[in-house]
Amino acid sequence: MIILFYLSSGLFLGWSLGANDAANIFGTAVGSRMVRFKRAAVIASIFVIIGAVVQGAGASETLGKLGSVSTLAAAFTVALSAALSVYWMTRMKLPVSTSQAIVGAIIGWNFYTDNPTDIGTLTKIVTTWISGPILGGVFAVLLFMLVKKIQKSISIHLLYRDAIIRFGLLLVGGFGAYSLGANNIANVMGVFTKTVDLPVIDFGFIKFNGTEQLFFIGGVAIAIGVITYSKRVMETVGNTLMPLTPEAAIVVVLAQSLVLFIFSSQTLSNAVQSIGLPPIPLVPVSSSQVVIGAIIGIGLYKGGKEIKFNILGSISLGWIATPIVAGLVSFFMLFFVNNVFKKDVGESENSPMQKIVMKMDSIADSALEDDTITLVGEDPEFSVKNNKLPDMSFDENDSSGLPMIVFGSLSLFLLLVSIYLTIKLRRIKQNQDSELKKLENKYLFKLKELEESLNEQKAKQTDLDKELKYRQNEMVTMAMNIIRKNEFLSNLKREILDIKSTVKDSESRQAFNRLSLMISQNLSIDRDREKFQMHLNERNSKFLRLLSEKYPSITDNEKRLAVLLRLNLSSKEIASILNISPKSVEMNRYRLRKKLKVPPKVSLSDFIREL
Repeated sequence: MIILFYLSSGLFLGWSLGANDAANIFGTAVGSRMVRFKRAAVIASIFVIIGAVVQGAGASETLGKLGSVSTLAAAFTVALSAALSVYWMTRMKLPVSTSQAIVGAIIGWNFYTDNPTDIGTLTKIVTTWISGPILGGVFAVLLFMLVKKIQKSISIHLLYRDAIIRFGLLLVGGFGAYSLGANNIANVMGVFTKTVDLPVIDFGFIKFNGTEQLFFIGGVAIAIGVITYSKRVMETVGNTLMPLTPEAAIVVVLAQSLVLFIFSSQTLSNAVQSIGLPPIPLVPVSSSQVVIGAIIGIGLYKGGKEIKFNILGSISLGWIATPIVAGLVSFFMLFFVNNVFKKDVGESENSPMQKIVMKMDSIADSALEDDTITLVGEDPEFSVKNNKLPDMSFDENDSSGLPMIVFGSLSLFLLLVSIYLTIKLRRIKQNQDSELKKLENKYLFKLKELEESLNEQKAKQTDLDKELKYRQNEMVTMAMNIIRKNEFLSNLKREILDIKSTVKDSESRQAFNRLSLMISQNLSIDRDREKFQMHLNERNSKFLRLLSEKYPSITDNEKRLAVLLRLNLSSKEIASILNISPKSVEMNRYRLRKKLKVPPKVSLSDFIREL
């Protein structure tokens, strides 16, 4: 049970990793409802445990080279420091990395115990923090280009495309969970591998050594984090830095999985080394950093317009602050565990902190033994003879405490700078949000005014259209009345001429002649026609003015014909109104078409109505 207690800090760190980093794998799929959370959680849990047990040793070995935590109490404290740092910075809404937190905590242990930090290993790890996102971006761009090329060359039905994307998200998510477990289990259980010695479990067909058992326990902790807490993170992740399509989401997860797999595969590293190339460093890489690198890579490939660059500042700040905060927390928690609970944290007798404690103990002992310090009555008073206190100075030639002082000063300075920049960035963001809110309200108000104005214009236009339609109908009605009256008079004149041809009496023939002449005069001098023409010109004054401006050479008769064509009257009806033959109307239409330069396939009436 005592071992389980000490492992609890690593399990807490594993739970935090599963709760947060699982969103990098299935966040977009679950958030967009392409994959159900239960299915995603089950797949992620199974494969993260398999990856941790099968391929987790490589990255853990590198962490051991950075700092070999030698006692169980120290391992517990280092893991707890990393977990608390992740929790604290998450509460501050700063992006964090468990990989950076555990590295910072181990370096804090190195400084406290005066154990050397392997600069080569540290350089290798820090280099991967930079190369990981870059490699993720390169992989993402190449995969995105491949996906686009496949989409262009293969036509897939929408339903099949949706099914393929869902299957692809599950497949890539399983690989991503495997890679996450393989690479990041070192963050969870790496510090315990030197201090916890579990007996080998033999099932006959398979054996589990102590390290694999630790990795299995850590994988289970990550899985519990996925199942119990990652749902709310998954449902909100995906569009923080840049909106992603389902295809781009698959590409990002696959790129992240490949990077994590590469930096945790001993077999791949050996294969690369066998062909004469440098071995691939097996180090824990931040999945969040790689995902961000992949998203930025796709965003830059698309032109960079969709990337929210203002978020990158806070992300970068979190990456810088995480190892520093974890190192400081680890340093002071080790001091607390060592001196309050009297637990062995593996410190050297020559460590700076141990020297400080020993010096303080010697001062206290000398003070108690020195008879120059006396208590008087119930109110303690101190008297010092010869004005001399115990010597608290250190040997000037002893420089073993210098690294601790430099590290502490530098860490404190960077921490203060980080906090200052965080506060400043937050204030800038708050001011920007406030300004954006004001602009948004201003534009919404203007937009509302424009919408109201547009609705008024639409209402006026509707009324005008109704009025115009009414006037046009009125004009058409007048035109039809004139046409019917002229047809009646023409028919009446024809009947009179027919009757006249049958009459022999000269007086009657003269009467019929006078009657026929009166009808002809009425047809040629028609008051209704003149009234109609006046109304027509009045109602189409704008149209007539437009015709004159666009076609200066157009005649009055052609204008009159254009107005009648605008009413959609036939050539026969126009001939009746103008009291000319239909053939003359057709000739006038031909001339008008030529003058207006109407294309042959376009109706003259339609062309005139669209002017």
